[in-house]
Amino acid sequence: MSNQHNQEKLSSARFSESTDAFVEEFTASITFDQRLYRQDIQGSIAHATMLCQVGILTEQELEDIVQGLQQVQNDIESGDMEWSIKQEDIHMNIEARLTDLIGITGKKLHTGRSRNDQVATDIRLYLRDEIDAILPEMKRLQAGILSLAEQEADTIMPGFTHLQTAQPVTFGHHMMAWFEMIRRDMERLQDCRKRVNTSPLGSAALAGTTYPIDRELTAKLLGFERVSQNSLDGVSDRDFAIEFTGFAATFLMHLSRFSEELVLWSSAQFDFIDLPDRFCTGSSIMPQKKNPDVPELVRGKTGRVYGHLMSLLTLMKSQPLAYNKDNQEDKEPLFDTVDTVRGCLRAFADMVPAIIVKREQTYEAAKRGYATATDLADYLVKKGLAFRDAHEVVGLAVAHGLKTGQDLSEMSLNTLQGFYSDIGEDVFDILTLEGSVAARNHLGGTAPEQVRKAVALAKQALQN
Repeated sequence: MSNQHNQEKLSSARFSESTDAFVEEFTASITFDQRLYRQDIQGSIAHATMLCQVGILTEQELEDIVQGLQQVQNDIESGDMEWSIKQEDIHMNIEARLTDLIGITGKKLHTGRSRNDQVATDIRLYLRDEIDAILPEMKRLQAGILSLAEQEADTIMPGFTHLQTAQPVTFGHHMMAWFEMIRRDMERLQDCRKRVNTSPLGSAALAGTTYPIDRELTAKLLGFERVSQNSLDGVSDRDFAIEFTGFAATFLMHLSRFSEELVLWSSAQFDFIDLPDRFCTGSSIMPQKKNPDVPELVRGKTGRVYGHLMSLLTLMKSQPLAYNKDNQEDKEPLFDTVDTVRGCLRAFADMVPAIIVKREQTYEAAKRGYATATDLADYLVKKGLAFRDAHEVVGLAVAHGLKTGQDLSEMSLNTLQGFYSDIGEDVFDILTLEGSVAARNHLGGTAPEQVRKAVALAKQALQN
């Protein structure tokens, strides 16, 4: 069959002059929506199956269409597909190629649908597939965090507020904070998937169709949990894409904060951890440098995803119902968000379990900055002193330590009793770093026992 129709625009019968070459290129989306080809073919096969079930297509026509679409997919995946800007998008390119292969029957495929509900279906199928690929990688990252947390359950490090030494914590406890954040991110994504998994197919252009279609059948064939209840909404909204990008922005925010700590901790000034060489690069001029490029790049890519979220929100904010050409601009931000999340997630899932913690350095750092000062204040309160008075007493002890270069645990009992006479020998049980973390032995506390319990519960939850 002739390939001539491939060079004609879909709407050529309506127009009296050809589209300007620049406008043709400007309005085409085939350069980036090619990645939807699997979902487009999947949706078309389901639509054709339904058309046959309701008597619009014959069994032979359905067989020809299915075989033709499978051949189109083979052509695409083998690199034999010739894409045409004149056909504008992935949908028309596939339909044109199908018609080349099977003749006029290919032109019957579009009966009872529009590109408006077709593209909405494709994007939902695509995003559902991507979510299903992202979720196991998030579990892999969580498993890596748990492994590191369990390994370092007893490792003492300084806990910070305002990036100043506050109280001693365990490295494992610190890791479990990141686990909790990513657990919530995973819940957000799972929740988002429920709303993504809705079929708009059958909404047609905006008002539905006069053909006796079976929307429940196509939804079932495509694995959708439900059918959209309003045709205008079905074709025009992209809130599911915005919701996914909102998840991505929050998740990347967490990875960015995690990255910031890894960058700081791997610096010579902190020297808490060592990142494996495969996640770092050197300097072109300074031979001693080992740059934490992976966490730095993840931190940088976070802003990229923030921009995509704002782009999609702005894209939708002024659109009247129903579909508008503006929505062609939804794909590139969404596609790049998916790619960015998957790339950052893979990098972190590979990197985190390979982190080497420098336990002596974290311990020495925790000894600096009077990290057990709050423990001493609590001790004095238990001795009967009002907390504000205890706060004042400890402040005087810290001031003395700053002058003498002594930590609270290094002061003699006589020295401490000079600040409050009822301080006893037992004070040294709580002034040590080990005593401080062990004393916080409650749900959510930093004690090694609690860290191990939290890890065990989290591992069990990951298996479900």
